Parts: sequence; C-alpha cells; structure tokens
Amino acid sequence: MALQVAITGLKSQSGSQLGLSMARLFASAAASPSIKVEVMPYKVHRIEAPSNVVETNVEELTNFYKLMYKMRRMEIAADMMYKAKFIRGFCHLYDGQEAVLTGIEAAITLKDSIITSYRDHCQHVSRGGSIVSLMAELMGKQEGATKGLGGSMHIYNRKNNFYGGNGIVGAQIPLGAGIALAHKYKGEPHVCITMYGDGAANQGQKYEALNMAGLWNLPAIFVCENNHYGMGTAEWRAAKSPNFYTRGDYIPGIKVDGMDVLAVKNAVAFAKAYALANGPIVMEMDTYRYHGHSMSDPGSTYRTRDEINAMRTERDPIERVKRLLLNNGVDPADLKKIDKEVKKEVDDAVEQAKQGQIPPLHWLWRNMYAEPLGAGMRGVLPAEYHVPAFDPTYKS
Repeated sequence: MALQVAITGLKSQSGSQLGLSMARLFASAAASPSIKVEVMPYKVHRIEAPSNVVETNVEELTNFYKLMYKMRRMEIAADMMYKAKFIRGFCHLYDGQEAVLTGIEAAITLKDSIITSYRDHCQHVSRGGSIVSLMAELMGKQEGATKGLGGSMHIYNRKNNFYGGNGIVGAQIPLGAGIALAHKYKGEPHVCITMYGDGAANQGQKYEALNMAGLWNLPAIFVCENNHYGMGTAEWRAAKSPNFYTRGDYIPGIKVDGMDVLAVKNAVAFAKAYALANGPIVMEMDTYRYHGHSMSDPGSTYRTRDEINAMRTERDPIERVKRLLLNNGVDPADLKKIDKEVKKEVDDAVEQAKQGQIPPLHWLWRNMYAEPLGAGMRGVLPAEYHVPAFDPTYKS
C-alpha cells in the first residue's frame, strides 16, 4: 500500500526527474532491513525536540564507516607528511570529529551549501573532492584543490557548493548567512550549513549574522562544533555560558551528540526542514578533536592524555558504527577489507601528490586586480623575497 501511494505521488513528475525519483524509491524499497537505534536525547532551546529513535540499515552504516575511516586515515597521513616536512605552514586536523560532517552530509544534498573554518580537509572530500587533490593542496602543488595557492586553510569547491576553508576565526559565519540569503533570493529549496568552533562562538560578527538571518528568515543552519577547546582554552574559561545551542537567544537551538553519526543525521534532517519552513536554527555538536588545535600544538599541555584516551575508548565515532555493524551480522572480514582498501587509497594519493609540480613563480600574483608595484612575496627561506611578473590575463 505504501509503495502504491508513493507511486501515485510521482505521477505529477516527468522526464529525468521522474526517473530519478523512481530509482530512489525502488532503491529505498530494496535496501537492507531497517535498524532502529536509540541515540542520546537532544537538548533544545525554543523548539520541540525531534525523536531520538533513528532508523538506519547496514548499507547506510557501512557507507558511514567507510567515509569516516577515510577521513581518519587522511588526517593521519597529513600528520605524517607534516612531520616529514612535505606539508608546511598551518595545518588543522579533524580526526575525532568525523561523525559531525558525515551526519550532516547524510541529511543534505550537494545542492545545499557548506562553509567552514580552517579545519576543512574532510569537507573537501565529503563534497566530492579527491584525496589526491587534497594532499596535493596541502603540499602546495599545482594539482591541488586550489592549485596549490590556498593550502590547508583555504580549500574550495564551488561546483559542489563548498565555500571553504576560511583562515580568520569566525569569518565564515556572516558569509554563511549571505549564502543562505542567496538560496532564498533565488527561490531555491536549499540551506547553508555554517560550521564554526566553540572558540568562535563569542564573536560579535556571529550575533550580527544571527540577527540578520532571523530578521529575514534565512534558510541557515549555524553549526557550532564544540570540541571543548578553543586552541588551548577550555570552553568554560572562555564563555560565561558554554551552552552554545541557547546562545541564539530568539533563534531556536538543539544540542546533539556529535560523536554519534546517527544522532547528527537525524538532527540535521530535522533542522533542514525547520530552516526551510521557518528560518535559522543553531546546532551545537558535542564533539572532540584528538590532535591539538593545529600541528604546532601537542594538545597535551591543557588536557591530560587520560582524557584523550577516555574519549577514544568510550565515544569514538568510528568504533561506534563498527559495533553497530558487527551487532547486526556484518562479517568482521568485510570491515577489515574496507580498512585495507581505504588505507591503500590514501597511501596512493599521498605518493601521487608528492609527484606534483610546484606552481610557477608568476602564479603568486594571480587573482589580484592591480599590479602590486614595488611589492615582494616572502619565500620559505629567511630573507628570501620574490617579485614575479604580473599577468592579469592568466594566460601563462
């Protein structure tokens, strides 16, 4: 009966859209048996909480496991390449927080937009970018995601609505409100996910953006990834009220277990529906980063190793999904096969990126509107400056 009703609902569609809808319908009907999982209850502000019983299946959980494990291996590889000096400059790793982004992507589409801070490696891959282009960018190679000119903090993929990678703390928040405004202005049924950390949650520009988004009922989801340390400062030392989901005041909020991909998926689907119908909503993802703030931070001077190990043991997002899969009949050998395939993919991508080419010197002045007369670009070595030719045509 349900299938008959669904088919009736598709009769108004035609052409490729109908074919796509039918394909999705029958793919859903043929999916593996449903699994119901009870996640941690949500805490809410000025809104009713969604159900904390989430439906999933083995196929979806397997995809979550593969994507999160890929993110983890990528960031471990970046750590190793940084220590080997293949990667220089700033480098902020995402390991530990994989469930946040994976759950978000499961609840939205590539037509929805994402903008984030400088901790942006995994967003590039979740938005359809390759690991090779990521690693090449981190190494400053012209085969990189932004031609080797952006580096770790400035990765971008306009085609799939990923607007970066922003190096200034909190700068992406008003930009995210602007992207949501663009979706509304164009009449598009899409939202903008604006991701920021607890370290940016006290900034004035955030509240200006929230106010404008609230005034104009923009389809904006403001996601605070609360990993509990803004650089080396604990949240309770920096925020009088660390309940970031309530800090939108007149804008509703919801707090989510950010180490549980199913809790995130369910909450973001709820938030997207709300934002499209009513306007902005604030989400706080309770998560944790295993590395320090950046590669220059050992991450153990302001927290204990026991704390880090406890998080890995008790709340690791990948292990949580792995247990669900094993408890629902998945052969451990199948998961080991995924691990092996992902590791090879990442290792191969690293080696390929190492073979990439350094951008030519004159690219240093690309994307500039006027010739920077008399200016020089500082090089890697002390007292090293470059004065490349200015080429406004981009022909060379």
